This record gives sequence, structure tokens and C-alpha cells, in this order.
Amino acid sequence: MIDLRADNALLGRVGQDMNHGRPVFAQLLAPIHLQQFARIVERFAPSRSSRALSAWEHFLAMAFAQVTFRESLRDLVLCLDARPSLRYHLGFRHRVARSTLADANERRDWRVFAALAEYLMGQARKLYAHDSNGFAPIESIYALDASIIDLSLALCPWANWTGHDAAVKLHTLLDLRGSIPALVRVSEAQQYETSIFRELPIEAGSYYLMDRGYQDFGTFYRMHRHGAFFVTRAKCNVPFKVIVSRPVDKATGLRCDQTVYLANRRPRELYPEGLRRIRYQDTEHDLSLVFWTNQFNLPALTIAQLYQQRWQVELFFKWIKYNLRLRCFMGVSFNAVRIQLWSAICVYTLVAIAKKQWNLPHSLHQILQVLSVAAFEQVPIPELFTDIAPKTNQYEASNQLTFSDI
Repeated sequence: MIDLRADNALLGRVGQDMNHGRPVFAQLLAPIHLQQFARIVERFAPSRSSRALSAWEHFLAMAFAQVTFRESLRDLVLCLDARPSLRYHLGFRHRVARSTLADANERRDWRVFAALAEYLMGQARKLYAHDSNGFAPIESIYALDASIIDLSLALCPWANWTGHDAAVKLHTLLDLRGSIPALVRVSEAQQYETSIFRELPIEAGSYYLMDRGYQDFGTFYRMHRHGAFFVTRAKCNVPFKVIVSRPVDKATGLRCDQTVYLANRRPRELYPEGLRRIRYQDTEHDLSLVFWTNQFNLPALTIAQLYQQRWQVELFFKWIKYNLRLRCFMGVSFNAVRIQLWSAICVYTLVAIAKKQWNLPHSLHQILQVLSVAAFEQVPIPELFTDIAPKTNQYEASNQLTFSDI
């Protein structure tokens, strides 16, 4: 059992006077329950060599780097040293040394940050639980995908992916109500997308939207038996036998709506029941899209429209890559990279929580930009946005993507 008295004392001080002159950055971190953080640290005790920087201060530093767009440890320390009188009010007991922070990134267990991110994701999903996902009869829709996070092969040879590139892979199950991650995993880049299926929570009545890289008939049948629905693009090399063909309105882009059985022995053993096969012609992009699903009651056009919502997870990846610090990493080990990735997820979730708690009509991009330049200011967060008109367009800058519905 580790001694958490120093962290608990610090957390208690940070939690006092919630609305009286606290810096904006400290207000952003208010949703973190102090005792919950202490329990997380107790589960994943930090190594002896990183005790000079407490677990809370370590998280504060990494989150501050994300919010204020710091590109390196030296940049981060210089920024904190610029306002030493306010550094204490952010939660730091002492000056943060670059070498101490680098050592903590190398040695402190990344699972502290992962567990904190999962806790915040749970808090955010509760806040957005009553938001619309665009399909009134359906309560829960999830989009599943993975994205490559590029690294330097020279600095991170352990992440060698193709022989010329280094990367890790970020697997995400996105809840479309608020575009909040429900499950996030970080793996080596060469790991298959379907590896996430081992941890995928299956909820009866929920819809799971996936690209064809996730075609796994064994998992699809497990979803079917648990009362969940999947919509995925079909690979072209899967033989099938048509049992029923239903009429479609080709003016809508639909080309066929069929009930099929898988023809090959192995796929048929994995999924022995009938599947629904829908083909849709996207005339705008000249694409022919074929979907597998186990949902037979919804109209075929609704199934195609459901799959279009999978694009939300692509927007999520683009948002965090362009708006958070995932291009320059502050450590070269797998542990340090994971800590920075999980810190980014924490900050994304905290900004989404702030938007909901203070009823801000602004986009997440606008909120983060304002917080980045006002992190040290001692004014209530809602006052920062009183004279800023919210933008409703999805693209606020040529290279910045934002969610139009959160």
C-alpha cells in the first residue's frame, strides 16, 4: 500500500473554494472526483523513482500541456515557470523539473491515466445520455474504428510498423450521443482491428457500425445472440446464397435488399443464420456500398443512413489529431506514448463535460482554443464565452475539424 497522504492533501486543497478565484485550468478539472483519483493511484502504485512528482501533479502537467498546446517538456516547464504565483493554484506544490517529468513519463504506470480517462468517459456519457443520436427509435448507436498515430522510427524503434514507419494504433468505440468514447485501447500498429472484439461490451438493442476491416462472423453471431445489431460493409470475397430478394426504390440509391446465407462452410459455421444484404449506390462519390446486418425490421434506406453515421468516429480521430498534442511526443517509450495519448483522451472528455455542464453552445474547437489562452485566468469559465458567438459550421479553419453537433 502506498502513502497517499501527500496526494490527498493536495487534492483536498485543489478541491476547496470551487468557485472563488480558481484558474480556468483548475475549473476544467473539477469533474475529477478527488477520492476516485486517489483510489486509481492506489490501484496502480507509482514507482519509487517518480515520487518526487506526485501522481496528481504528473497528470496536471500532462493535461496542461494538452490544453495549452505545449510541444515539448522544455516548453511545458517554461510555460509553468512563467506564472509561479499561479502555479500553486493550479495544484503544483513545487516547481516541476523537466528531468523529473521525463522520468515520471518513463516509469509511472500508464494505467493510472487510462483508468482516469475511463472514469471521465463514464461521467461524460451520463451527461450526454439524453442527447439525440439522429435516429429517434434507437437508443444506443456505436461506431467502431481504429486510427494510426505516427511516431518517429529513429526515436521509437520499438514501434517499427512497416520497416520505414513507426506508429501505434488507437482503437475507439464511439458513442454517437455526444461523440463520447465508450472504449479506447492503445496497441502496436500491426495489431489487427478485430483484436478489440475481445473487450467489446455488447449491449442488447444497441447498434454497432463497423467498416469491412472488422468482418468477423463469429463476433457478429455473438452480437446477434445477445440481442445487439451490427451494420458493416461487406468484403467482396464472401460467397453467399440469396434466399429472399425484396423490391427497392432505386431512386433512393438502393440497388438490392436480400436475405442471404453464407455459402462457405467455415463462415456458415460461425454465422449459421440468415443475414440481410443491402447494396446502395452512392452517386455523389460513385461508390457501390454493400452492407451486412442482422436487422430485418428497419427500412433498407435507414440501414444505409445508419452506416453513414460511422463517419463520426473518423471525425473524432481527426479532431484529436488536429486539436490535441499527438504529433510531438514528450517521451520515446511505449509507456510515455501511452501516457500522452490517454492524457489527450482525458482532456477531450473534460472539454466535452465542460460544454455540457455550462451549457455552452460553442463547438469543442472553440472551447479548447479559448481555454488554451486563458488557462491561468481566474474567472469563471462561462464568462470567457459571453462575447464569443458560436459557430455552427463544421469546418472552422482550413485544417481544423470540429463536431457540428457537440
